[in-house]
Amino acid sequence: MISAAVDEAVESAGIRPPLKWAGGKRRLVPHLREIWKRHPGRRLVEPLCGGLAVTAGLMPARALLNDINPHTINFYRRLQKGLLIEIPLENDAALFYRYRERFNALIAEGGANTAEAAALFYFLNRTGYNGLCRFNSEGYFNVPFGRYKQINYTTDFSEYRNAFSNWEFTCGDFEKLELEPRDFVYADPPYDVEFTQYSKENFGWKDQVRLAEWLARHRGPVVLSNQATPRILDLYSKLGFKTNTRLLAPRMISCTGDRTPAPEVLAMRGL
Repeated sequence: MISAAVDEAVESAGIRPPLKWAGGKRRLVPHLREIWKRHPGRRLVEPLCGGLAVTAGLMPARALLNDINPHTINFYRRLQKGLLIEIPLENDAALFYRYRERFNALIAEGGANTAEAAALFYFLNRTGYNGLCRFNSEGYFNVPFGRYKQINYTTDFSEYRNAFSNWEFTCGDFEKLELEPRDFVYADPPYDVEFTQYSKENFGWKDQVRLAEWLARHRGPVVLSNQATPRILDLYSKLGFKTNTRLLAPRMISCTGDRTPAPEVLAMRGL
């Protein structure tokens, strides 16, 4: 679990990530801040921004934030406009499944980029099981009810408007991003383990290799975090990255029930 000291260090320098996120990297922010502060004035790029914990913790003046999941990007773009949620938000199973059905209906009807979809996505994220963001092969949200004792919901996101004002959000494959030579790139792909789909497109080993090779071609500083599996360490070492494996990541979700902390690598290049 994240210690209170780390949690306070993250909060003191940034804003709280607006979503719950399984596998989020808030605990890495103090480590990454020490690297980031040596590169002032650069644009921060996250090609797989997910729950936005790192960028929210570092608070760069400029950022390019991309994700393959269109629903996270729609939510963040709505925050840039000062999202206000007016639908009832209650920690109730019946309401959860009713909202999940409505959210999936919006996807089917072409309404996934609306403010209503953003509000529903926020509720499903906060109320669903363990902060999971999971979609089936047809692109429909399929996370079950979370069974939390208490949930603190936010309805007014106006504080994020200024924070996000100079950040650009894009949705698509990371290789389509147009990087500037001086960009500071932080990449946090899904762990190199068996993974249940985060979007209707899966992220397999070929994508891990494709990402590593894409990162290695960048002329500016790059930091990558992943589980320190032998093939991940071998992949990045062969591409000229320095690897730090002294970090342990809590296992919040495991198909086997194993909660043993997982060794995590920070692979760095061009620093």
